[in-house]
Amino acid sequence: MNRLGKNTSLPSSVERPSFDPAGLKVGIVHIGIGAFHRAHQAIYTDKAIDARYGDWGIAGASLRSVDIVADLEAQDHRYSVVSRGAHGDQARIVGSITDAIAATEERERLLQRLSDNGTRIVTLTVSEKAYGIDPVSSGLDLSHAAIAHDLEHRQEPVGVIGVLVEALARRMTLGRDPLTVLCCDNLPGNGHIVRRLVAEMAERRDRALAAWIEREIRFPSSMVDRIVPAATDATRALAASLIGAEDRLALETEPYIQWVIEDDFAAGRPAWEAGGAIFVKDVHAYEKMKLRLLNGSHSLIAYLGQLNGLQYVRDVMAIPAHAERVRRHMEAVLPTLDAVPQIDLASYREELVARFSNPAIAHRTVQIAMDGTQKMPQRIFAPAMERRATGGDAADFADVVALWLAYVITTEHLDDPRSSDLKSAAAAVAASPGSAAPFFDIAGLFPAPLISDDTWRMRVDSRLAAALCAA
Repeated sequence: MNRLGKNTSLPSSVERPSFDPAGLKVGIVHIGIGAFHRAHQAIYTDKAIDARYGDWGIAGASLRSVDIVADLEAQDHRYSVVSRGAHGDQARIVGSITDAIAATEERERLLQRLSDNGTRIVTLTVSEKAYGIDPVSSGLDLSHAAIAHDLEHRQEPVGVIGVLVEALARRMTLGRDPLTVLCCDNLPGNGHIVRRLVAEMAERRDRALAAWIEREIRFPSSMVDRIVPAATDATRALAASLIGAEDRLALETEPYIQWVIEDDFAAGRPAWEAGGAIFVKDVHAYEKMKLRLLNGSHSLIAYLGQLNGLQYVRDVMAIPAHAERVRRHMEAVLPTLDAVPQIDLASYREELVARFSNPAIAHRTVQIAMDGTQKMPQRIFAPAMERRATGGDAADFADVVALWLAYVITTEHLDDPRSSDLKSAAAAVAASPGSAAPFFDIAGLFPAPLISDDTWRMRVDSRLAAALCAA
């Protein structure tokens, strides 16, 4: 079977862009060219170019991987995305990515792309931990390896914030046009967070640069949503059967897709609304809804799955007691949410349950369980604090925390940037069972109002003991 490329003959049932990717000029640089971006923002950009042609080709960059860049180049930057739902499987070829850069080997080319005047938007999906956020101050974490390196070697950056600051410094020196930096990671107020981190690093480098960034660069927030499991050999075999070609970059995903974006761009944007994107003045309400209802429930499902030997999200949801537990969690979240324009929350919750239960989507619980210290603060701790501050019951959130800590204690290979702290606390709990106190003593992990809330902590203790007994 031939490999997918620009000359591949495709079945008529396969969706494809109406434009010629070879004719596109780059207008977007995307940092973090993993599965999610390729099944989400790249598809929105395809549809935007289909609807209103413009120079919005994407140069995708990986800060770590070389293999994905090599695979994209071998396939003329084409790949397939298979949407799997109740109405069958539908394959689509994506054409908006026109260049790929492996930063570990081509750092200078990435910086040149970012400082080129044709680049008007930089989008980001690098995961929460990659930004180097201090857990106490919420500013730059000076102990973060990439932050420390990039402050010392500013013209040879390895991390996302260092890359952005060096590229912006070049744009200022070269007199380039304004730019928009659009974060698409699961962080509350993600645009505000990235603006602060960039400003802090720029200020340490050059006050004039920091002032220029403040004047010229936009950092809108956005909320993204689509379940994109890690690809497997089965994914690639399915794609091959639909497109009639080998595709090493094939992805499978659910039909559902959502993107809510603050409409604050410095130098224009694609017509992403053609793909269904929603442009708003303030993304906060949508963001809270998604982080707490979808992502928070996902974390609950992940730890239920890992503690009960259930490999996929769908396996957890297939057990009535677990599905009911997820529904109860969503009910507990509701009082912490604001009204969300254009969204009926009751329908949204039912849609989430259906999405989690989709038998065609093999989303591994271990994939969601990783990096708990980066995810729990916005998904679980924040709503717990809000409930307690208003005199409400936050027992459900204490239960989720207990499941997470039981997972930390019982799992052998913990994938988390603070794994050393967590495992030290786990050892202390094992030596003196009955209290989760060693975890609450980890600097910057739990917020002060929860640390001082004896009633809530007693609930964590009791539920942790029950979870460990059942494990």
